[in-house]
Amino acid sequence: MKQIWLNLPVKNANDSKTFFSAIGFSFIEEHTTPNSACMLVGEKQFVIMLFEEPQFVAFSQVPLPDTKSSSELLISIDASSRKEVDEFALLVTKAGGNLFAPPAEIEGWMYGCAFADLDGHRWNMLYMDLDKIAK
Repeated sequence: MKQIWLNLPVKNANDSKTFFSAIGFSFIEEHTTPNSACMLVGEKQFVIMLFEEPQFVAFSQVPLPDTKSSSELLISIDASSRKEVDEFALLVTKAGGNLFAPPAEIEGWMYGCAFADLDGHRWNMLYMDLDKIAK
């Protein structure tokens, strides 16, 4: 296997591209179409393909879940500091995301926030202080 990437359904690829650009993600333009966008996340440039809903349904051959009442996955982003989490939470809010869990300490060794993007997909950003994990 060469690589893994994630595919997400979106209502409008251009709106999603604008949102994710505003929070710091980049795109591969040559892999972007009017109905999709190829997004890169993190230092290792993990690929997330954003497909408009009709195209996604054609690929997956099942109905879309209702992201207002359920979540199929939680996408986690590794942060390098608590400050990065705080700054990211502000970017998400300014870009129109739903910050449903503001920055806070979690279990004594993590610090993070969680948000829903324009299409209701759930994400979190976590700073993990591995020296504080209870052994």
